[in-house]
Amino acid sequence: MSLNIAQFARKIHGVEFRQCRTFPDNRGSFTEVFRSEWPGGVHYGDEIQLNLSRSVKGSIRGLHFHHRQSDWWIPVSGTLQIVLADLRVNSPTFMNTVAVKICSSESICLLIPPGVAHGFLALDDISLIYAVNRYYDGGDEQGVAWNDPALNIQWDISDPVLSDRDMNNPSVKDLQIGGLLPEFRDSRIL
Repeated sequence: MSLNIAQFARKIHGVEFRQCRTFPDNRGSFTEVFRSEWPGGVHYGDEIQLNLSRSVKGSIRGLHFHHRQSDWWIPVSGTLQIVLADLRVNSPTFMNTVAVKICSSESICLLIPPGVAHGFLALDDISLIYAVNRYYDGGDEQGVAWNDPALNIQWDISDPVLSDRDMNNPSVKDLQIGGLLPEFRDSRIL
């Protein structure tokens, strides 16, 4: 894993980047991308769900966050600008943000704990698989504006392709006024 990726992980408490080992041969390669014990402190038990997201170049998905769910991201094809923002009230890294480019060929996976807003810009047409430790529950998911000035995120695009939902996500201030920001929990076992 490159040094800059390791440094980014420390900017938000509980975020983990993992360099996965790839075994190439004359047929291609094999990479192990998930073991239930890798995401330290996250219980991947009875409710494992795998999702596949495909996005066209120039698309932003997010920012979204969950109160109880952890995500394990596995970039499969293309290059993404991944953005994270710690929205957990009382977190030692509250309001810290990270923006990092990851190419699928680097075999880097990412753990995103509950309460950390996450999103990505597709710098190419991309595919992303993510494992979550709970079945989808729309009541657990919220969004925050991708371009909220309070987060000061430096996206590599000014006019992205967005869903209606992501275009209309509230600001951090509106979430705070509404009492919708997540609380920090030091343990990722939920």
